[in-house]
Amino acid sequence: MTDSLGFLISDVSRLLRKRFDERARLIGVTRQQWRTLSVLKRHEGSHQGMLAELLEVEPITLGRMIDRLEEAGWVERRRDPDDRRMWRIHLTDAAQPILLQLKAIADAMFVDAAHGIDPDDRARLQATLERLRANLSTDSFNEAANG
Repeated sequence: MTDSLGFLISDVSRLLRKRFDERARLIGVTRQQWRTLSVLKRHEGSHQGMLAELLEVEPITLGRMIDRLEEAGWVERRRDPDDRRMWRIHLTDAAQPILLQLKAIADAMFVDAAHGIDPDDRARLQATLERLRANLSTDSFNEAANG
């Protein structure tokens, strides 16, 4: 019996996270830290509520993570110029070397994971996964699920 496509994608994702965690721990970065730094890199200057939503965690959980990242010197909170009650989260210069190390770890891991896979097959797989993501991201898909 073969696994369903959804299960297979989930299992590959889980294994990628597990292997990345093992390698990131070697440079002293936890899963929560690398996930937060990675999302923050793509959404620099976001407020905590938005980051919590993107990370799919509770705001209080993210608040504690931001506290630890701030103590490490990797992020800083800045007041929102338009809303003094809100804080925007920014990466510091000190985070850049860690992000570069994490990128190198990810690049090496994907090289290892793709061992023995033909470059054309990798390109087709990437295109197919991008199409799946686009299909799942559409409003019509969400409407069908709710309707």
